[in-house]
Amino acid sequence: MTDALELDALWDEFHRVVNMTSQELAAWLRVADADEETEPLPEHAGSPTGRHVLAILQKRRTDLTDDDVRVMYEVVDSVTEQADSGYGPEPEETRRRHRLMTIGHDPLKA
Repeated sequence: MTDALELDALWDEFHRVVNMTSQELAAWLRVADADEETEPLPEHAGSPTGRHVLAILQKRRTDLTDDDVRVMYEVVDSVTEQADSGYGPEPEETRRRHRLMTIGHDPLKA
């Protein structure tokens, strides 16, 4: 497990880049997985990473597992990497936004 200072910094950074609430993320995961006729059960909606981010948002820092810490690092790295890369026209920008939203980051939120 990570030391306390490193975990504190990761916790803060994770909650900075994951700017959607657990309710917003849960709703987005259901919408993103829905099709014209069906909507998945809430606990099965979204990617495994998206569901894991949702679970982390509902935890206290003291309850984190090593797997949670790994996912938190992945999410911070992914959001940082995608935020730094220049995306072009609207369709690509929309796809990028939707990809980021599946891990809890809405680039349109302040």
